[in-house]
Amino acid sequence: MNLTDYNSAVDQHADGIYRFAVKHLRDTDLAKDVVQESFARLWQKVEEVDGLKAKSYLFTTAHHIMVDEVRKGSRSTRMEAKHTNMQWSSQSQPDLKEVLDAALATLPEVQRSVVLLRDLEGYSYEEIAELTQLNVTQVKVYIYRGRTALKDYIGSLENVL
Repeated sequence: MNLTDYNSAVDQHADGIYRFAVKHLRDTDLAKDVVQESFARLWQKVEEVDGLKAKSYLFTTAHHIMVDEVRKGSRSTRMEAKHTNMQWSSQSQPDLKEVLDAALATLPEVQRSVVLLRDLEGYSYEEIAELTQLNVTQVKVYIYRGRTALKDYIGSLENVL
């Protein structure tokens, strides 16, 4: 990979990695850090990574960084997360985006990742398997279970109101 390929990868994939990270982490600052760290790691390996594999490398790296962030964040609880139900009770109707974000937050990390990669980013099952280091059957099962859990969460009236 050369400098032109690296700059092209930044232009083509930065927004996609950011969207993936924001949906997964629900924190814009952390998502920006994930994007920056992903490209920093690509720069460190710029001589070793094939230009055609940059997208796969970046999303795999971002996935691993997010897993580390989730593990680190599970040791501490943010005050906003503790009080989200109080915020919703003061509103007459919650925003659909907020309901979907809350539903995504209930999913296990692997299910959330594969659902976001498939439904938000539009990756194929094979690409998701490569990015997450799962086999295609596992990806399909996780996506099915994640979508079912989302449907059940959104379908229950008390979560939407």
